[in-house]
Amino acid sequence: QVQLVESGGGLVQAGGSLRLSCAPSGRTVSTLAMGWFRQAPGKEREFVAAISWSGSTTSIADSVKGRFTISRANAKNTVYLQMDSLKPEDTAIYYCAATGRAYFGGSDPDNYDYWGQGTQVTVSS
Repeated sequence: QVQLVESGGGLVQAGGSLRLSCAPSGRTVSTLAMGWFRQAPGKEREFVAAISWSGSTTSIADSVKGRFTISRANAKNTVYLQMDSLKPEDTAIYYCAATGRAYFGGSDPDNYDYWGQGTQVTVSS
């Protein structure tokens, strides 16, 4: 069983930066396609970013393109979401997701088999 542990959330002012980390246990990250999703209060869960096993393929949601970057450090068994120029509308619980069934999970949450517990990101204006 794969468990995903997120870290790095917190409170930041608008324009600031945060870096989220996700580390799987029970399986090495190099055999998992990873993704980040978020859910704001009263809203549907939405896709943020995804990265393939090797890191050569990535996808970023239009709402965060140019501000967020997804990367992975397989040697550290960790995937990152670097969030810059944060806006109040980025406030949400951010979830790490993973799948071993495909090289790249993309934006569809149904493609992912494992989910973290979520980490809160709050951006104040």
